[in-house]
Amino acid sequence: MSWGTELWDQYDNLSIHTNKGIEVLDKYANFVRDRVAIETEYAGKLRRLVKNYQPKKKEEEDNEFTSRQAFRNLLKEVGDLAGQREVVSETLQLQIIHGVSVLSKTLREERKKCLTDGTMLQQTLSSQLSSLERAKRNYDKAYRDSEKAVENYKKADMDLNLSRAEVERYKNIMTSKIQQSDDAKNEYANQLQKTNNLQQQHYGILLPAVFNRLQELDEKRTRGIREFIIGAADVESSVAPIIARCMEGIVKAGESINEKEDSLKVIERYQSGFTPPTDIPFEDLSKMDPSVAPQSNYSSVPYNHLTIKGGTLTAAKLKKARGGILNSIFGSNKNSLTADGQKEDFSDLPPNQQRKKLQAKIAELQHKVDQETNTRDGLMKMKIVYEANSSLGNPMTVEGQLNESEHELDKLKMNLKKYQGFLDKANQLQVANNSPQSNRNQLQNGHRTSRHSNGSASADDHHDADDQPDDAGSLSSSSASPESGLGTSHTSLPGSGQGSANENPIGEETSYEAEVELLQPLGTCRALYPFEATSEGSIPMSEGEELQVIENDQGDGWTRVRRANNSNGWDEGFVPTSYIECTLFA
Repeated sequence: MSWGTELWDQYDNLSIHTNKGIEVLDKYANFVRDRVAIETEYAGKLRRLVKNYQPKKKEEEDNEFTSRQAFRNLLKEVGDLAGQREVVSETLQLQIIHGVSVLSKTLREERKKCLTDGTMLQQTLSSQLSSLERAKRNYDKAYRDSEKAVENYKKADMDLNLSRAEVERYKNIMTSKIQQSDDAKNEYANQLQKTNNLQQQHYGILLPAVFNRLQELDEKRTRGIREFIIGAADVESSVAPIIARCMEGIVKAGESINEKEDSLKVIERYQSGFTPPTDIPFEDLSKMDPSVAPQSNYSSVPYNHLTIKGGTLTAAKLKKARGGILNSIFGSNKNSLTADGQKEDFSDLPPNQQRKKLQAKIAELQHKVDQETNTRDGLMKMKIVYEANSSLGNPMTVEGQLNESEHELDKLKMNLKKYQGFLDKANQLQVANNSPQSNRNQLQNGHRTSRHSNGSASADDHHDADDQPDDAGSLSSSSASPESGLGTSHTSLPGSGQGSANENPIGEETSYEAEVELLQPLGTCRALYPFEATSEGSIPMSEGEELQVIENDQGDGWTRVRRANNSNGWDEGFVPTSYIECTLFA
């Protein structure tokens, strides 16, 4: 089926149809162009969105939480998604829009040429038809004239009144008109044959060729639209796997969120290391010395109970006392501040946070030491090469850099050693705080009390608050502290009545009064599991060993026990309550 055969008489309609087809192609190009603009705008807005929600520098420390990490990974995947939309936009611009523009231009040029050729053919045929029409009119006129001349001659020949000469004249006119009619007839026949030949060639060969060319370019336009639509879909499909991986990354980021892990990290970040406040002891005024005014413990700091002679530290002296304790631990009250206003050893932070900061600082310094060591080694190798071959360079040019590197390395090592010392002291302080005696002291709600054998309690004497303060946990020692296993409390041997009032700063030896009598056992216990003594004041025991219970668990998870030995009579200390099975006397 061809247009030249089937649509031989539809020249004008074919011209209109092909023009509309090219306009459809241009319309599709405009559609793709608008879509490219949307894709570009979408990608740009996605990138701005990712940029606006990127974590700030001050929020970097929160990146350890899985929810923050997942959100950061989500932003990365959205950024990759924006990149794929940009790929779609650029590919559509380069392949589809450019291809449509080239095809549209080519089709318009070919259509114009076809229509020009068709117009010329139509003009040629019209001109030939006009010539045929003129020849036909001439022949018609000449034929009528010849017939009239014949009729006139016949009349003249029949008229006896006319002379012979006049009759001869009519005869000559008739002959002339007949000749003219014959010539016009021959001309008309020639024009008719020529016109028929041209018309046959026009409608059989020339015009069908033009129409077939129009059909080809229209099919080319239709085929081009099909290819461009499929190509645009292929562009989208080519990035679909990457977009799918972005979606998988987003799902993976969501699945990586672990609420329990984040909760543990919150504990790790904000845990102070202090123990919660214990029950406030009942103060029996009937058994107190009337000359001593009752002191209130309710306002004591719950995580760092500091006491002085006569009661709890006042709020005004609390900071001074704490500073005195820290100075006694680190041996100096000159502690420089860091850039963020914290002390150099982070001693103004809670114990756990202090150790965490120190460990991070040590890791940072160690990394710098490794980098500087590599730099120094590289300079030394360069110097050796220069000394072996002076043409490569002057070794003295490296000498200054090497000395500077050595100086910087020594400085870093000194800082590293200093912070390692800070960490060791912080760890020693934590071990002291975690000992059973320290836990038992903390249960006394910030006051070191001594339990006499009759069950009453009295506060230890303390020095003035301006002297060395007492931390009631493990920062200083007193005779009533169970850290030694001795004293005049229920946690020590009875007989002396009360503990010594002397409290010595950390680093000095503390003397304790000798005990005279052993406390009466409260019952017996059997070791369910073996226990190795790892902290001060605890004693080891083997599985199945029988011991005497001399003080019950006060809520800190430790029970004080006693057993006989061959050297000095008795061993006393603390063991975990969960490791023993107790049988108390009635």
